[in-house]
Amino acid sequence: MPAFAFFRRAQMQTLYGVGPDNPLFLLVHHRAGLFVAVFSACIAAAFHPASRQLASVVVAISMMSFLWLWWQAGSPAALGKIARVDLLGLPVLTYAALAAFGVIPR
Repeated sequence: MPAFAFFRRAQMQTLYGVGPDNPLFLLVHHRAGLFVAVFSACIAAAFHPASRQLASVVVAISMMSFLWLWWQAGSPAALGKIARVDLLGLPVLTYAALAAFGVIPR
């Protein structure tokens, strides 16, 4: 899971092929920190109903921005699995967001 790479530097090299000697390592490490934030928002939303609206917006921004950037980059095959997972998650996110905002009953 990318969020755990924030705490395990060696895992970032495995996941992204970027070692600590690469200048991009800092950027990838920061990306893992952002995944920690998204993951934390989801965990909070599971137990604290008042945070569900914000969590659904945070997750939507994360998923939609990746999908947009992936598409703009010509849909690289190396990232296709991540894009498919995000696409499959959109209906679940949509349902959760609609429930969080009270559009549909929980």
